[in-house]
Amino acid sequence: MTAEDLASRETLSHPLALARALIRCESVTPTDGGALDVLEFALTALGFTCHRLPFEEPGTAPVDNLYARRGAAAPNFCFAGHTDVVPVGERAGWSRDPFAATVEDGVLYGRGAADMKGAIAAFVAAAARFGGARAHAGSISLLITGDEEGPAINGTRKVLAWLEERGEALDACLVGEPTNPEELGEMVKIGRRGSLNGTLRVAGRQGHVAYPALADNPLPRLVALLDALLALGLDEGTDHFQPSRLELTSIDVGNRAPNVIPGAACARFNVRFNDRHTGASLERTIRACLDAAGEPYELAVEVSGEAFVTPPGRLSTIIAESVAAVTGREPALSTTGGTSDARFIKDYCPVAEFGLIGRTMHRADECVPVDAVERLADIYLGVLERYFAQT
Repeated sequence: MTAEDLASRETLSHPLALARALIRCESVTPTDGGALDVLEFALTALGFTCHRLPFEEPGTAPVDNLYARRGAAAPNFCFAGHTDVVPVGERAGWSRDPFAATVEDGVLYGRGAADMKGAIAAFVAAAARFGGARAHAGSISLLITGDEEGPAINGTRKVLAWLEERGEALDACLVGEPTNPEELGEMVKIGRRGSLNGTLRVAGRQGHVAYPALADNPLPRLVALLDALLALGLDEGTDHFQPSRLELTSIDVGNRAPNVIPGAACARFNVRFNDRHTGASLERTIRACLDAAGEPYELAVEVSGEAFVTPPGRLSTIIAESVAAVTGREPALSTTGGTSDARFIKDYCPVAEFGLIGRTMHRADECVPVDAVERLADIYLGVLERYFAQT
């Protein structure tokens, strides 16, 4: 896509060209790869005022972000997303260049096609059509980060704080994550489970297996602690959430020798939890369980997101109606899946998620049907029309 193409409302009204231009930018977190330059050029051509917002904390990589807004009045409808992508992995696993944005047999291939450069292009297309059709009350904005697939330190939450400092409010937000498992129109996310990562360590004393009395094997104690954790019933689910679940992700002693009792043993686990818990209350529950097992331990906990839900209401209804009008499907309102930047946005305004088909996200040969990207732009246009018609 040339600069002249990017400046054309007619070209931007259809998402494929912009989606391909974005995919060609190798924006593996935290590298931008020129993706935000492409997006800023397109949005400026559509009358958006753009702010580039680089952030950096000590010990972290700098991240560039973009906030763009068209209009000055309330309400402010925001589309949120990310131009950063996960690494491609082994190139041999790809049948096509992951950054060539190849289109074959009606399918767009490339890293970020589904997650989520295709959705960003679809929203820009919707904004181009909507702005070209009539002057709308209120404002449309985009909050685009380069730090969603990474540690999420210098991205969306810092942009939200910047907006708050300048007195700029978001009234509703649609996040373009790939929410549909197999077909466009299956699922709208109205919340997400929280995520807690735990590292459990048990100390012992290294020794020769032939002389166990001279050593202190930490493994039996670690097994007893893990048995207690795996037997811990957290809840039976809530109105909008599945039961919370603890899963072991690693057990490691770093021991390559068959005749050595290890000096320490470590296990890692993750809990995806619902709105019956907070990260802090769940940590207390886990520590109480481990204490009751009666074995000495060390536990480090990191909570990467709290559970939240935006109860079904105006925003989810508008999205569902727009989905049904284009696809003929009534989407399920779900809280399944991993975390997203909606976990930060929910503190500022109602938020929901709807995007492309997630079947191939983070995989080799990530791809999405071109028709799905076009129809997503139609859905996003319907969301804008319905939202501002009710303003």
